[in-house]
Order: sequence, then C-alpha cells, then structure tokens
Amino acid sequence: MRISVFLAAVFVLMPVAASAQRGTLYSWVDDEGIRHYGDSIPAEYADKPKQVVNEHGVTVGHIEGRKTAEQLEAERVAQELATEIELQKRADQALLATYIDVNEIEMHRDRRVELFQAQARVTELYLRNLRRRLDQLRSDAGRFKPYNSDPGAPTIDPTLVEDINDTEAAIARHESNLKKYRQDEQQIKERFQIDINRFMALKGITMTTAQTVPE
Repeated sequence: MRISVFLAAVFVLMPVAASAQRGTLYSWVDDEGIRHYGDSIPAEYADKPKQVVNEHGVTVGHIEGRKTAEQLEAERVAQELATEIELQKRADQALLATYIDVNEIEMHRDRRVELFQAQARVTELYLRNLRRRLDQLRSDAGRFKPYNSDPGAPTIDPTLVEDINDTEAAIARHESNLKKYRQDEQQIKERFQIDINRFMALKGITMTTAQTVPE
C-alpha cells in the first residue's frame, strides 16, 4: 500500500516538475473532483478557482474563479456597509472633537437658525411693502383700459403696465426666497437634532425633554 501511495505521488509530481521548466504551474479540480496540474488551464475550467503551485506541487497562490451575480451583489452590499461604517466613525470622531456637551450643540444650532429667521423677517417686511405697492398700482390701473370697462376710459400707460408686471415678479421671487429660508431653517433644526441624539448616544446621556427640536 505504501508503495502505491509513493508511486501515485511520483506520477502526480512528475508532470509538475517537468512543467516547472516551462513557466507558471497551476492546479485545478475538474467536475469529477479530480485534481490536475499543468502550465495551462483548459478552457472549460478557466472560470473556476485554481491555485498556483511550485515545482514541488505546493500551493503558493490562489486565483479566484468568475464570480456569480449573487456573489458580486453580496460584495457590493458589503462594501457599501463598510463605507457607511467608516463614514459614521469619522463623523462620530468629529462630533466628539467639536463639542463638549449638548448645550454647545444647541447654541451652535440656535445661531444658525437665527440667520435664516433674520433673512425671513427682512423678506417678509419687503413683501408687505411690495404688496402695498402692487395694490396701489392696480388701483391706479383701474382708471384705464383694459382694467376699466368704461368706453371712454383712456388707454393705460405702458410704463404703468410694466411697473405692475415687475412688482408681481418681485413678489413671486421673494415669496420663493421666503419659502426656502423656512425650509432651510427646518432642515438645520433636524440636522442638529440628529447630531444631538448621536452625541448623547455616544456619551451615554439619557434623552430628556430639553433635547428636542425647537419650534
């Protein structure tokens, strides 16, 4: 029995040793589970895993086979998860390095919120003035055609029409700005609340009614 095993090993390694003179040696398993050695891979096994071996038949490297769609998707998901974990780790480090306590985060939040609130107040005041001006312009236009149905009414001055149109456009523009300021303010509050919650979790602080999004 020992002689048979020895001879089998010799016969396996003989082609390997011979192939060593020709270049890189490979080892692969066929569909029946039989291991083969050679300096080239048959085409039908090119997509399967294989090993690089030395002249003694010892594995010195591995070559992965072609991955299935499921394997590729699993790798993509794992990579995305690893990236998310790393980004969260960096964000946590920055959060802890920036703030000492929750009060500091709230103070920073309040300063940012005040900027948007100030912009909103100025815009609201400007809008009130524009709307009053538009009311006056429309009242003036009411004495002219086509705003006045009286056949004897004079035709409106084109300058007045232009003034009305410009004022209406300015109102629409500032209303859009006002809406954006309020949206930005709410987003800032929400982002800071996320930071507050995360900071408290990292510090092991219990949530209280004091740490809530301000109205």
